[in-house]
Amino acid sequence: MPELPGPDLTDGVDFATLVDGGMLLGHVRGEPVLLIRRGDVLFAIGAECTHYGAPLGEGLLVDETVRCPWHHACFSLRTGEVLRAPALDPVPCWRVEVMRDFVPPSTPGQRESRKVYVREKLGAQARRSQPLTNDLPKSVIIVGGGAAGNAAAETLRKEGYVGPITLLSADAALPCDRPILSKGYLAGSTPEESNILRSPQFYRDHEIDLRLGSRVTALDPINRQVELADGTRQHYGALLLATGADPVRIEAPGSDLPHLHYLRTLADSRALVSKARSSRRAVVVGASFIGLEVAASLRARNVEVQVVAPERIPMEKILGPEVGNFIRSLHELHGVAFHLDTTVAAIDERKVTLQNGKHLEADLVVVGIGVKPSISLAEQAGLVIESGVAVNEYLETSVPGIFAAGDIARWPDRLTGERIRVEHFVVAERQGQTAARNILGLRETFDAVPFFWTVQYDLGIGYIGHADNWDEAEIEGALEARDCSITYRSGGRKLAVAIIHRNLAGLHAELEFEKIIAA
Repeated sequence: MPELPGPDLTDGVDFATLVDGGMLLGHVRGEPVLLIRRGDVLFAIGAECTHYGAPLGEGLLVDETVRCPWHHACFSLRTGEVLRAPALDPVPCWRVEVMRDFVPPSTPGQRESRKVYVREKLGAQARRSQPLTNDLPKSVIIVGGGAAGNAAAETLRKEGYVGPITLLSADAALPCDRPILSKGYLAGSTPEESNILRSPQFYRDHEIDLRLGSRVTALDPINRQVELADGTRQHYGALLLATGADPVRIEAPGSDLPHLHYLRTLADSRALVSKARSSRRAVVVGASFIGLEVAASLRARNVEVQVVAPERIPMEKILGPEVGNFIRSLHELHGVAFHLDTTVAAIDERKVTLQNGKHLEADLVVVGIGVKPSISLAEQAGLVIESGVAVNEYLETSVPGIFAAGDIARWPDRLTGERIRVEHFVVAERQGQTAARNILGLRETFDAVPFFWTVQYDLGIGYIGHADNWDEAEIEGALEARDCSITYRSGGRKLAVAIIHRNLAGLHAELEFEKIIAA
């Protein structure tokens, strides 16, 4: 049995030892618990984030919330409720009791002391939903079963909506944790069942009509209807488009061969895992996050990997040349060979031919050269398009009653002052939550700071903010020691921060950006 952390809180701890704004890790009947003091108020909550199990004691306290150090989920200290994605489930709470120790009057030099006990685990806390208006949509249809669509469906129920919710997913699989597909699942370190966000029973229990393999082919905004591939039509009171993005396809002879794979869906990942088990040599086309995560995962399976990309330095545009070269060196230490400043000319059953004339043996080819937003439905319906679906600060499109979230949505970002579109899982989930609240008339501005992460081998990088075009990258710390922060500026204005194994610094950067937005 693993050793339990910290003191047994059922035995009590001295109140005076609890620092205001501090977190004490202990345990209660075998469960790790955080005892937190905010002024004279004490809270006791589960010590592990419900997303990936991160230690919340290493996170950041903000008012009466705690933020996860790994992926920036946020929990209420009072109720345990999850307030921000990517976590979906609350943390448990315990009752905190403060008792005064009796000190005999005759005891010289002794003062009355207080002891804090944590013993009783509380049941699920009732969520305080915001009051809803009387003018609610009679039904809600969500097109797209990815991060944004799933988060929206859950949030509608959490906020107290009782009308029909239909979640139409073109995918045959349940909504899944897409970031893990190119990381732990492909590497073989994460079981398939951990990919699924919710069980079929969850959707039944919450009366969410999840329809898999249901592709929407047309929208009729005038009559408020969607048409499916089978010709059936369904009416909606409000509509959320969360159709995501599709992989950019490579254009080269041999691009239709069966050993060439893309990675977007759970089915894609299953097929890639199956092929990787019998492969010896792989060529990965693309040296951005997906391509390099795939390269690292294939190396974990002892597949030889060569990476082909047109850029001179991997990920230079996003992270800068120093970080890009560092990541390249890391991959080379793990046996990956790079072929940069070139592209694929042709693919056959045994090799990949490059534009520079080189031939690379390969029985597996994985293409990760970006994605493009799936906006054909929005275009057909006459919505305003701006390299994505244009939405306002409430994520509503140019057509009243139709909202958009996730990879397709281009929204006015208050941090950069620009309209941006971001293809990241956490952003999609948070947009789905905000869109759901605005479908219910709550008028919540979407002003979340973008965040994403990558894991390659034992290197973890977090990225906070958005810097499409930066002119300065300042490294603070030691890049080679994997302990640094990189600040990206444009014209002296701070737009984004990347962190390497500095989780708390990432949370502070997020909070700093939030204060700038709120000012």
